Amino acid sequence: MRFTPGLLDEIRARLPLSEIVARRVSWDRRKSQPARGDFWACCPFHQEKSPSFHVDDRRNRYKCFGCGASGDHFRFLTETEGLSFPEAVERLAEQAGVSLPAPDPQAAARAAERASLADICEMAARFFQDALAMSGGEEARSYVARRRLKPETLREFRIGFAPNGRDALKRHLLGKGVDEGAMVEAGLIIRPDDGRPTYDRFRNRLMIPIQDERGRVIAFGGRTLDPDGQPKYLNSPETPLFHKGTMVFNFHRAREPAHKSGQAIVVEGYMDAIAIWQAGMGNVVAALGTAFTEEQVGRLWRLAPEPVICFDGDAAGVSAAHRAVDRILPGLRSGYSFGFVFLPDGKDPDDLIAEGGVAAFARELAGAMPLIEVVWSREVDAARIDTPERRAALEKGLDDLVRTIADERVRRGYQLDIRLRLSNLFYRQARDRRMAGGGGRPGQGGERGGTQTPSGQARGGDLPDSSLFGNERTLCGLCLRYPDLLERHVERVSQARFGDTLHARFRDELCRIATELQDVPVSGFFETLDNRFYQILSEALDGGEVPGTAGARPAPRFSDLLQRLPILRHEPPADFVEDLFCHYLDTLEIRTLEQELEEEMGALGDGLDEAEWERVRAQSQDLARRREECARDEQDLAERARGLRNGRVAVTGTTGQGILSGTA
Repeated sequence: MRFTPGLLDEIRARLPLSEIVARRVSWDRRKSQPARGDFWACCPFHQEKSPSFHVDDRRNRYKCFGCGASGDHFRFLTETEGLSFPEAVERLAEQAGVSLPAPDPQAAARAAERASLADICEMAARFFQDALAMSGGEEARSYVARRRLKPETLREFRIGFAPNGRDALKRHLLGKGVDEGAMVEAGLIIRPDDGRPTYDRFRNRLMIPIQDERGRVIAFGGRTLDPDGQPKYLNSPETPLFHKGTMVFNFHRAREPAHKSGQAIVVEGYMDAIAIWQAGMGNVVAALGTAFTEEQVGRLWRLAPEPVICFDGDAAGVSAAHRAVDRILPGLRSGYSFGFVFLPDGKDPDDLIAEGGVAAFARELAGAMPLIEVVWSREVDAARIDTPERRAALEKGLDDLVRTIADERVRRGYQLDIRLRLSNLFYRQARDRRMAGGGGRPGQGGERGGTQTPSGQARGGDLPDSSLFGNERTLCGLCLRYPDLLERHVERVSQARFGDTLHARFRDELCRIATELQDVPVSGFFETLDNRFYQILSEALDGGEVPGTAGARPAPRFSDLLQRLPILRHEPPADFVEDLFCHYLDTLEIRTLEQELEEEMGALGDGLDEAEWERVRAQSQDLARRREECARDEQDLAERARGLRNGRVAVTGTTGQGILSGTA
């Protein structure tokens, strides 16, 4: 359906934007001026304490000055409720009392045909539901009992049974006056090419209606009840109503729970989705095939920015995940990705829920692998890197994959992440090869090779248990976990004064990789990096293996960033993580200002002239201002962190670092 600009303007004119938005926010009375159509609130798209979300009724626009979200009436509904644009227009037109124009004759004919086919599918759904309760449906009822499906679940999903007869549904629909050709068009019966009579497509199957975003039945999935029956699951064919590559099972039910929770669960089959829904997790959908399409990926992102896809842990599940990766990568964009869960081999969600309740399934979801991990493991596990040529081939294969990502910011973040992983992988392989050859630990005896953990004096001004040492360590971890933030703030990171020598050398090499070495193949520079760089990199990527530290006092654990920042377990939004990243930079820059002021005061004599006094006063005022800003930011971050943890596992903390990280 096409909507003219004039029609959209009329809807906007009749419905104040503030009225639409007010259903999702509470206005800040101090900043808002209703008489002028000027409203402020905390943003519904990200966590914040101070209102930065602005609605202007005069311009019919909203904008968040924190996360950048902006749009009009229709965009707000599509973003907050997952509606398509035509659905948003239709809903607001009804509220505004605006009549929508009749479609053109051809479009009207197509719409009438689809409506007619939907009516036929609805008749079929009722027939199957009735058949489940009647004589002949005993085997189907036994199956749903074994799957522990409750009567209310059967009613909600309208589960039914297709009798084993050749044409039971056809005869029923003919009795309702439905044309045989329309049944074929709806995908309910099959017309053989050899001229034999038509017959039911679904026979002796448990029937699961497939519903569109409005809840209309448009197709069916049938699960065979014959132990030897093939295929196990049979879907309706492509019809004017049903396009398998664009549909997601249970989308219309999952839309609201997914938007409220900020998360969506994607499973492989209908029965898995139904079992999870029955267990109380309404934000679940199922794919309608083994491979995702670009349209399905986009539809899933309408539910949540990072849906979690659950696959069986067997070879078939891993293979399905790998196929999904290739579909997902090109469409990645800032703030949108996927997580992957591989269930224990032989277990499906229904099994986990039956054995350990919904908490057992939730634990599996909590361990979801980021998309980058799945890409990395797929390519590296199948590669050999024992020669320069093979290392180059692995690097090229990964680079070719990452280059399919259309969004430049996401692509650059992936490229830096992959280059860091390759640096560590190649370093470890070269180190192990040299050690096996009797060459000792790599880099021993040289300036760049000293990998012994530096002593307290060599580290610089901060001790390992000091707060600023922890800030430096955490900032290093954030650079690795969020390479896109390093890319955007590389100048500030490179200029920050680190008190710990190990941290400083790591930071220097990290910034080199992100800048001057960004066009150099990893295989060409990984052995030129300071070995102290790999001391932290290996801890972060390998879980604590630190090369060259035999006999030395172990460095404080770095590998698990989540120990320092457990708030990251709650998957905070990108703007929160970036604000947190900048806060740690601020703390280091304030320390630098303090040191510079101390040095300035120490260099001055007893008698200050006016110019010296003004310079010191200006430095003191700048330092005081930065301290105040940093304190306000810390308080704001702590409030936002509490909001993210609200209703989830509590995380405690005390000091400035601890408020956010849970560690003192």
